[in-house]
Amino acid sequence: MPLYEYYENALNDLGLTDLPESYTGTDAAIQALAQHLAPGARIGLDGWYGVNWDSLLERLSAAAADRGVPLDVVNIYDAFVPSGRIAEYQKTYETDDPSFGWVNSEGVLEDLMDDGLVAALHERLAQAAGTERATLVFGPGACVAGLSNAYDTRVYVDFTMQPMLWKMWGGELVPFGSREPDPHYAWKKYYYNDFYLLYRQKKVAFNAMDYYLSAAHDDALVLLGRDSYNQVIDELVKRPIKQVKILQPGPWGAYRYRDLWQVDGLECNAWNELAGIELSILVDVGGSVPLNLPSQNIMQRPKQLVGEYVDKTYPDLLPLQVWLDDGYFPEPVPFDRSSMPLHDHPSTEYVRKHFNEPLGRYETYYIVESYKGSSTWMGYQEDADLEEWEQLCTESQNLVEIPDWREYVCRWDTNVGDLFLIPPGTTHGHGGNQMILEMDTGPSVAGTEYSFFTYDFARPTWDDTTKTMTAKPMKMHTAHSFANNRWIRKSRVESHHRARPITVDGNGKFRKDQYTSIPEMPFHIERVFLEKSAINDTEGRFMHIATLTEGSRVTIRSLEHPELQTTIERLQACIIPAGFGRHEYINEDGSHAMVVILRLKEG
Repeated sequence: MPLYEYYENALNDLGLTDLPESYTGTDAAIQALAQHLAPGARIGLDGWYGVNWDSLLERLSAAAADRGVPLDVVNIYDAFVPSGRIAEYQKTYETDDPSFGWVNSEGVLEDLMDDGLVAALHERLAQAAGTERATLVFGPGACVAGLSNAYDTRVYVDFTMQPMLWKMWGGELVPFGSREPDPHYAWKKYYYNDFYLLYRQKKVAFNAMDYYLSAAHDDALVLLGRDSYNQVIDELVKRPIKQVKILQPGPWGAYRYRDLWQVDGLECNAWNELAGIELSILVDVGGSVPLNLPSQNIMQRPKQLVGEYVDKTYPDLLPLQVWLDDGYFPEPVPFDRSSMPLHDHPSTEYVRKHFNEPLGRYETYYIVESYKGSSTWMGYQEDADLEEWEQLCTESQNLVEIPDWREYVCRWDTNVGDLFLIPPGTTHGHGGNQMILEMDTGPSVAGTEYSFFTYDFARPTWDDTTKTMTAKPMKMHTAHSFANNRWIRKSRVESHHRARPITVDGNGKFRKDQYTSIPEMPFHIERVFLEKSAINDTEGRFMHIATLTEGSRVTIRSLEHPELQTTIERLQACIIPAGFGRHEYINEDGSHAMVVILRLKEG
């Protein structure tokens, strides 16, 4: 699946201009590390999947040669068990499910390492001290607890999610125990096993590291000393956090993005992620290039970010996410061209039972823009034969067209400000000719997607190589979809799922609405309309995700500490940490503005 990152107005300015041990730019970072390449030095370079180790090692080897220090380089994978045993371990978590797996909730990277080989490496490092040569051990797991005290210098080399996924889908990823890229590496290995081993090891490495190296781009390395890195994280979670949003072409491939954003290579647009655990974060640390962080790193400060309740109830989870679904077509197209696949999402009970995930996917559609013919699919017709529908979808598997599919699924006309509540098991889909702000729970620490596709009109999908709708039809998840389905019909949608805004605060110059809800939905959708400014509060308990839906620019600023602020543009979101407290929205436009807010009910 192709992904495109959008960097405009994504930089977070923390006011940090004099960080000690801060080296921005590849040359500066390499030269700083080279100072540790002394005779007898032992250096551990731990890190995430996707790091271009060849490029990094080539530069460090050249730096060592310039210093006249012979360098021994050791791949930590030399201490791993054979690849067959790694595959057998991973298989437990891949499971036989064709689309999903089982989260490895307790495993650690040492599970894949040979104790004897680790002990031998530890001894080798001990003997290297005092010699004329420097020794460098690299790769994920290089600084596991059993080796950490064997190094003079420990570095964590980090990589962001989206470029890593590009490597995985392109067959360029080097997984555990391998020396070369594995073109057959399956994404389920990553999302259900490898991610969790990497994530737990990252926590171990962070506690012992001397340096943090951001290596998302080979030509934009940033190296921070441990204290400076921790200062960046501490400052980042004190204020609203902007992320690097992504845009994705997809099966309905719409075109509103052309009027809003210039994205090289993007030829159609479906899903945009505005806020969530998968995105990266850019931080100005006062140098020539920004620091590029994966969003998992801000979970190092969970109480400040998500609040005490979420930290205790869903450890390590960023529980909310926001997407923007494109749906504009300059000329009329049929519904089976403009619509999202028909699908539903699982409940917390369902994902815990089947996938060992902590939280189900609860969703809402807020209509941001609507055009002629705008619509949303939700629920079933009152007289629809649902056993027949299940049979048709199961037999079709999206390979055979179901000509009369509209006789089963309900279509709803939409307008700006409409809100659809979509609890688990509700058949639904974006119908096109509208822009949807999709606000929902994030079920997975790893960012795993849980949408059970039922029917996608047996159409070809997007091929990003040819830039045409000629790829194979999407695979369905009919077994999960119908096992999870609650068979909600039109009357239930009309009475319970079409929410309305209730004014809860305002003075004529601003207004705060909270949309009606239903008990099974774990979050509230609120919106703030303002001319010049408006006040809001996280109460020290509720993380907010705020999206500017009307207006051009809004600044979000702490009332107690006005220096803690950020500015977002239209159709951009930011995460407001639970600990942010009382704050104000300031309209930079001079006209009116509307901010839509996602927040949990409990905190």
